[in-house]
Amino acid sequence: MTAYAHRVGTHTYRYDSLKELMAKASPARSGDYLAGVAAADDEERAAAQLALADVPLKTFLNEVLVPYEQDEVTRLIIDEHDAAAFAPVGHLTVGDFRNWLLSDAADEQSLAALAPGLTPEMVAAVSKLMRNQDLILVAKKCRVVTRFRNTLGLAGRLATRLQPNHPTDDPTGIAASIVDGLMYGSGDAVIGINPASDSIASVMTLLQMLDASIAQYRIPTQSCVLCHVTTTLEAIKRGAPVDLVFQSIAGTEAANASFGVSLNVLDEAHAAALSLRRGTIGDNVMYFETGQGSALSANAHHGVDQQTCEARAYAVARRYRPLLVNTVVGFIGPEYLYDGKQIIRAGLEDHCCGKLLGLPMGCDVCYTNHAEADQNDMDVLLTLLSVAGVNYIMGVPGADDVMLNYQTTSFHDALYVRKVLGLKPAPEFETWLRSVGIFEPGDALRLATGLPQPFRHVLANLS
Repeated sequence: MTAYAHRVGTHTYRYDSLKELMAKASPARSGDYLAGVAAADDEERAAAQLALADVPLKTFLNEVLVPYEQDEVTRLIIDEHDAAAFAPVGHLTVGDFRNWLLSDAADEQSLAALAPGLTPEMVAAVSKLMRNQDLILVAKKCRVVTRFRNTLGLAGRLATRLQPNHPTDDPTGIAASIVDGLMYGSGDAVIGINPASDSIASVMTLLQMLDASIAQYRIPTQSCVLCHVTTTLEAIKRGAPVDLVFQSIAGTEAANASFGVSLNVLDEAHAAALSLRRGTIGDNVMYFETGQGSALSANAHHGVDQQTCEARAYAVARRYRPLLVNTVVGFIGPEYLYDGKQIIRAGLEDHCCGKLLGLPMGCDVCYTNHAEADQNDMDVLLTLLSVAGVNYIMGVPGADDVMLNYQTTSFHDALYVRKVLGLKPAPEFETWLRSVGIFEPGDALRLATGLPQPFRHVLANLS
């Protein structure tokens, strides 16, 4: 391994490995202090960032942070690296790469072509040299479009996941939340339920209910029950109407093992979902969620800082051409992201790094009640991510998930940011919203007055 150093005044800071240098260069966050890998103070952090700026990008192909022989994620990153795509920036240092990304030469087309040539460690490194505005500008240039029953990720669009969770998986309560969300124009990314129970019987019931609702009202969207991937595989074997396969993933083999998954399991699930051919306009069939701190919480981080571990999870996601990926940024808790400032920074980092790697990034703009954060912090992150071109956000009744017990974004929050920035839903969903009377004819940003006819009997039955 190569040693790295940078002199500040009369003091020389030394770093024994690229892994240590990356960790010391990371903006401060509680998880890295918990892991014992963070810089001691701002001076050491700045020195590490200056040293990191001089590291050639090609170094990341020769000095891996997690041993190749011990980790299938590392093997995936190295073995599937596209040398031809990397060639245009292969001569740059990390600092030079930052400057190029911020230049006009880095446009939507060049960034899309470059994505297969970038490794997670490269994008994590360059993000550590960026201010928040840099992360926003670079992410804004990246456009990642995916399709299943509608088109997500187009310019000028912001989709939402309608998240109708219920603490007992009660179908009536879930149905009420679904109707509530649709009335506010939410649900184009996915109607996705986190089940309270991972039992196959409960999951089958929810899948059938979602499928029937989408079919009855001809909603151009997709459904997902966010159970463990092996439960979804069993549901597919039993003939369940599965649109998307969900799984939480992390950036090391050991962390994924703590979730009960491996690349082989994900390969099987991807093939099974493709075999159903349920998409009408595309075949992006996977939905992944990630979050900074997941590898550390499983003691599976190998001494790598949490933001770099998070970026490595995107290599796993990229293998399966997913419809949706989102960082559940503040969900794990203040042990990993202490306050609103750290959550905001992490959300912008994750979004930018994922987009640079070619992923359709969304974000669950969220926090737990024991974090030093509040809804004003979430308003800031929501607005910044929407400016940066985030593909989708969450829509939860009242921004308060009554099953998972955390705070996120509401149906109203999606309306706010769409109005402020002039963003529309997915085009097929927008057309449907107008056709059933939820949005005003010819205006995709204005709710119609009165209750749309197709849903009057639904609300009558629910009441």
